[in-house]
Amino acid sequence: MIPDSVRSDFPALGQQVHGHPLVYLDNAATTLKSQSVIDAINLHYQKESANVHRGVHFLSEQGTVKYEETRHTVQKFINALSEREIIFTKGTTESINLVAQCLGQQVLKEGDEILLSTMEHHSNIVPWQLVAEKTGAVIKVVPITDSGEIELEAYSQLLNEKTKIVSISYISNTLGSINPIKEMIELAHEKGALFVVDAAQAMAHIPVDVVDLDCDFLAFSAHKMFGPTGVGVLYGKESLLESMPPYQGGGAMIETVTFEKTTYNQLPEKFEAGTPHIAGVIALKDCIDYIQKVGLENIAEKEDQLLDYATQRLNMISGLKLIGTAKKKSAVISFTLEGAHPHDLGTLLDQQGIAIRTGHHCTQPLMKRFGITATARASFSFYNTKEEVDKLVDGIRKAQELL
Repeated sequence: MIPDSVRSDFPALGQQVHGHPLVYLDNAATTLKSQSVIDAINLHYQKESANVHRGVHFLSEQGTVKYEETRHTVQKFINALSEREIIFTKGTTESINLVAQCLGQQVLKEGDEILLSTMEHHSNIVPWQLVAEKTGAVIKVVPITDSGEIELEAYSQLLNEKTKIVSISYISNTLGSINPIKEMIELAHEKGALFVVDAAQAMAHIPVDVVDLDCDFLAFSAHKMFGPTGVGVLYGKESLLESMPPYQGGGAMIETVTFEKTTYNQLPEKFEAGTPHIAGVIALKDCIDYIQKVGLENIAEKEDQLLDYATQRLNMISGLKLIGTAKKKSAVISFTLEGAHPHDLGTLLDQQGIAIRTGHHCTQPLMKRFGITATARASFSFYNTKEEVDKLVDGIRKAQELL
């Protein structure tokens, strides 16, 4: 059990919005930041600010140790075989772009196929479109059911000898659907395809073991797991990362530079050109430490309770339709309300201090699949409460009366 006292670990929850206590239900967009993460960032800038990997003075060496401690922590958190398999990026988006550009142009040729699903975030669609345009590869799309689940039989049929890369989200940011990623990876590998996992929505909610999954690449962002924006991770199998060319050129990723020829650094530095978001990477360790202190099993249990309760209560509202009713879901609920545009609903809820997300959630193909242009989305974390669910329901009913 997670006590409500954990809310005090997140200072943002103590504020008022438009004269009401904040009810923050936009966790799928970004999570709130724990005080420990804020303290780690502040400490770096107040007393430990220095560049890493380059200096011989105390602050630089101390920063480098902390920076690399985060890499070790991430490795253990996802059970990677080596720290060399952990690449720091700006976020999930850059991680996927890195794979698409460096791997895609290496393994794809005209007529090869890239397999995505209908529920993918734009960040897991557009990078593959860009590389498809350059290589002549073709994008194929796995359909989903009316409840928002991957059609596994259709997925299996789409896989063939032309399929070179499959890139699928572990958890849908719009539907909350938890996809059978391990099974999908096994099927892809049987056809010789490489598998990329967009785990942005998974890391703060369920355990992720890259060895058990046997994924080839996995991407996630710190800001969706109670950490800073501008920091992400790309996990890749060492042999694949070794075979790929660098993503960017600059400091840290080089071994020797002459005007005639440059040789590149070893992993992971080969893919980490330039000065990184040092404070953010250091704070990522605190994010993971905090998650492990609370316990992913406890987090999942609390969020499942909130999901069940919210689903039950929202289903009682006349004219409200849930979009995405998969059997295995994370605590994300998208819905439409008869007679109310999602943006108007979101604005009226905001006036009551309730923060939800409205729009297409960077999943326009998914919206088209359901014949809508936008939804309202309430997404929960373990620091939310049933009382906040009640406020959401009451707020929707008030907005319904006005609209």
